[in-house]
Amino acid sequence: MRGILCRSLRLELVAGLGIALAMASIAAHAQTVPSTTTLTAGALSGCSQALSVTVTANGQPATGTVTIEDNLNGKEVQLAAAALSAQGTASATVSLTDGTHILTAVYFGNAVDLISTSSSVTTAVVTGSCDFTVAAAPAALTLTPGESGTVAVTITPSPDYTSSLSAPAFVTLSCSGLPDQAACSFTPENVEILPNATSAITSSMIIVTQSNTVGTASNRRGDPVAWALLLPGALGLGSLAWGVRRRQWLNRLTLLALVGLVTMLGATACNARYDYYNHGPPIPPATPAGTYTVTVTAQSSNGVTAITNSTTLALTVQ
Repeated sequence: MRGILCRSLRLELVAGLGIALAMASIAAHAQTVPSTTTLTAGALSGCSQALSVTVTANGQPATGTVTIEDNLNGKEVQLAAAALSAQGTASATVSLTDGTHILTAVYFGNAVDLISTSSSVTTAVVTGSCDFTVAAAPAALTLTPGESGTVAVTITPSPDYTSSLSAPAFVTLSCSGLPDQAACSFTPENVEILPNATSAITSSMIIVTQSNTVGTASNRRGDPVAWALLLPGALGLGSLAWGVRRRQWLNRLTLLALVGLVTMLGATACNARYDYYNHGPPIPPATPAGTYTVTVTAQSSNGVTAITNSTTLALTVQ
């Protein structure tokens, strides 16, 4: 009996070890689909460089996010991030300083598709054509509905631009591309660039999402106190018809009950104001899950011409 029990335990241990090894092998080989990332440079306008990215895996559109990196003095610097569409494409805008930049797009993969990096694209910004750049860090942010996240938005003026200023320039920050039930704010919203300044200016951008647990469920059964007051009023109204030809004191009592009933109708659940304050508005929906490309825009104007630079970041709502 003891031998049979020992053999059973050995078999169970061997089977468990086999299952564990099989699961580890599956996990190790789950992400095996190679991907291909392609980066294309669009029009260069002053400091702003428009870029488009396409990612495929086994010939099919990939999902996830991509980042744009710049080889600056031999060091890779992350400039922006964007979400891939259902077609496996993404658009991004980056702000570049004067000089030559070597840009690449990096796809971080997903549960199935592998990471891939595009071929580099070289972009040259003519010296003196750049005014100020805008960058966001981190370039990718992940939130759950109801959470908020902070992104540091940095405005870096060009020396050529600030030396041409005769008065301070003000830059207004804004964002677009957020999902429904989400909002952004900047502190400060307007930053000041002084003449001959060279230091960067940072604004704090807060992205707020919304959960669907705000408030409480409505209680439509009514207030028992209101029912306690309404019931005698209703009975008094009924007695009005019954006692219309009865004694005079009964008619007066019935009239008094009717007045009480009308007063309570205006002070309880039949009043719209009462219903709003006691039951509240409907529960708002949560921020929908997904990955979104958020554009951060920095705009300055001297009253005649406007200067606009922007960058993009990837927001994932789980």
